[in-house]
Amino acid sequence: MASEKPYLAVTCTAPVNIAVIKYWGKRDEELILPINSSLSVTLHQDQLKTTTTAVISKDFTEDRIWLNGREEDIGQPRIQACLREIRRLARKRRSGDEEDPLPLSLNYKVHVASVNNFPTAAGLASSASGYACLAYALAQVYGVESDLSEVARRGSGSACRSLYGGFVEWQMGEQADGKDSVARQVAPELHWPELRVLILVVSAEKKLTGSTVGMQTSVETSPLLRFRAEAVVPARMAEMIRYVKERNFQGFGELTMKDSNQFHATCLDTFPPISYLNDTSRRIIHLVHRFNAHHGQTKVAYTFDAGPNAVIFTLDDTVAEFVAAVRHSFPPESNGDKFLKGLPVKPGPLSDELKAALGMDPTPGGIKYIIATQVGPGPQILDHPHAHLLGPDSLPKPTV
Repeated sequence: MASEKPYLAVTCTAPVNIAVIKYWGKRDEELILPINSSLSVTLHQDQLKTTTTAVISKDFTEDRIWLNGREEDIGQPRIQACLREIRRLARKRRSGDEEDPLPLSLNYKVHVASVNNFPTAAGLASSASGYACLAYALAQVYGVESDLSEVARRGSGSACRSLYGGFVEWQMGEQADGKDSVARQVAPELHWPELRVLILVVSAEKKLTGSTVGMQTSVETSPLLRFRAEAVVPARMAEMIRYVKERNFQGFGELTMKDSNQFHATCLDTFPPISYLNDTSRRIIHLVHRFNAHHGQTKVAYTFDAGPNAVIFTLDDTVAEFVAAVRHSFPPESNGDKFLKGLPVKPGPLSDELKAALGMDPTPGGIKYIIATQVGPGPQILDHPHAHLLGPDSLPKPTV
């Protein structure tokens, strides 16, 4: 029987997602159930991804986990919740099959290694890709084929949205047990091929207020957050899904900016207030509005999560000009050649009219670098053995 192998290793990758209708606030802290639905765009794994190897073996005496080469405490409640949930689903699936006795592998311990190809805790959503990848890899080794929304969600709420490519909705659900709080794809990755994403990395430092604590405080103290969840988000979700389906960039871009601004307004309405944006973030907002005003339409849109980095949405025919505007407003300090990472961007001209319209004093070094990317697929399984992060001894391979 295949499932009775004494050793099984699987390596997967999972994407980062960026919410355009924001998730902020839980109605259940343990099950990680949100106070409102959210909608996100899955970014391409060629630029941003988590890679995770999971190995189960009858010889392991305990579960262990390594993140970016360092062993971490496997006892962290959220990691434990994922492990418990995946093992529960595996048992449930097997016990439903009368013919097949429960395989011994269900009791095998697991070794997990995970690496990100981008800075973690810098406002680039590493927990979403991380827990989506963990859930996906564990599902492969333990033979779980059901919806993984719940497993990923127990690790990090937004992780359930990284289980799919393209444009993804996390439905808040109604039930107390959270069974209907699931992610589903609204449109596939190739639905809007002209859409491009630029991540403007402002700071690679860890933030002052983590999302988990920030969210909890907002739910407890912000009347604006309640109003947002109940009176604003439901209509915005419907509107955003329509704009995505119609590939209406004007509508999509404007609503993306408004929702980002409202999310940050609820952070300021939290007591004591939380501020994730810094001066550079605010200059980027200003730059985007000036750029759009110059063109007389919404050609670029910003969104900010719980950190100062900007995520910019635009169409491929605008990328070069907008990158030129960013370079003009935030001249790279020393890494001129490394300023632009990811998809190649042809150098574009900056007209004197646009320079004048931007009307900003340059802020050298305000933006560390730009990652150019696009919409991408959901989690992938890597078949070749050399992709495994754990060696034959089931410990992390030395990094070269």
